[in-house]
Amino acid sequence: MMNVGEVSKLTGISIRTLHYYDEIGLLNPSVVKENGYRLYNDSDIERLQQILLYREMEFPLREIKNILDSPGFDRNKALDKQIEILTKKKEHLENVIMFAKGIKMIGVKYMDYSMFDAKKLDEYAENAKTLYGETPQYKEMQVKSKNRTESDELKLAQSIMEIFVRLGKLRTMPCECEETQSIISELQQFITDNCYTCTDKILLGLGKMYAGGGELTENIDKAGGEGTGEYALKAIEYYVTNK
Repeated sequence: MMNVGEVSKLTGISIRTLHYYDEIGLLNPSVVKENGYRLYNDSDIERLQQILLYREMEFPLREIKNILDSPGFDRNKALDKQIEILTKKKEHLENVIMFAKGIKMIGVKYMDYSMFDAKKLDEYAENAKTLYGETPQYKEMQVKSKNRTESDELKLAQSIMEIFVRLGKLRTMPCECEETQSIISELQQFITDNCYTCTDKILLGLGKMYAGGGELTENIDKAGGEGTGEYALKAIEYYVTNK
């Protein structure tokens, strides 16, 4: 048996919260002495574990109580479902992290908040996971950008947008034309020189982001004219296929 202080220390749940759980009938200690001293047995601790797992999934306390008090409650089935939900939550958070790293990596100052839609994040992650994370490229970018000032970062952003301005002027031309392909080669080298080693695979992933909609595509189209982002992707696809 454990007293309320010991349970609090074990689980990190405050004594006040444990008292509240008792008041609402969510977690009643098996023994309450005449002086109000609460004692929790192993079954109580097991129930608390379930409560904490459901709370992690943001279930309301009332709903948790109904689930745990249900006659058909099956602990093992509940654990399987909890693992499934928490795994999806973990994947979603990883996608948010990947998106944030991508924003930092390509220098976009304002996020496209629609990307926080879970479905869109999952789609974005297919490209982002090949580009970011604890990759050599990301670490290389951290080293190269370590001593750059905000003014330096602004100049780099302007320089890369100037590349898209020139690319946009050619967007009515076939993407395989020599001048367009020369600009794509220049873009790849610019990223390598100033950010990280831009492999063909990474360049293709960036191209999909350039044409993928949201703030980045809007900024590119604003610089080079409507359709520049899409044109950049097509030109990159041709470039990496026909080098």
